[in-house]
Amino acid sequence: MNIAVEELENVTVIRLADRFDAYTAPAVREKLLELQARGRVRIIVDLSAVDFVDSTGLVTLVAGLKHCRRAGGELVLIGLRSQVKVIFELTRLDHAFQIYQDEAAALSALGRTEDVA
Repeated sequence: MNIAVEELENVTVIRLADRFDAYTAPAVREKLLELQARGRVRIIVDLSAVDFVDSTGLVTLVAGLKHCRRAGGELVLIGLRSQVKVIFELTRLDHAFQIYQDEAAALSALGRTEDVA
């Protein structure tokens, strides 16, 4: 799994690539915990390059969402491919997460409206 992090003014974007499963989820969990420990609780998770998510990946995202919300922040998702979107719909997690088409929409929803590079 490739994990890229971009810290904008008041929002952090985490870009994931490849499979998000039991093997790769611990690295994502650690990155989320590290960011949250530093007070970065407004997080966008970009899943546009993820082609598979299993239950461990979902649990990791739910835990990240709960931590962010407890700290007064939010964790939102962007760029879900159709095969990943189906997983969120089947598990009804599409009702738990705010899901946006792209980064600009998510930034606007999180209160940051500057141009996206």
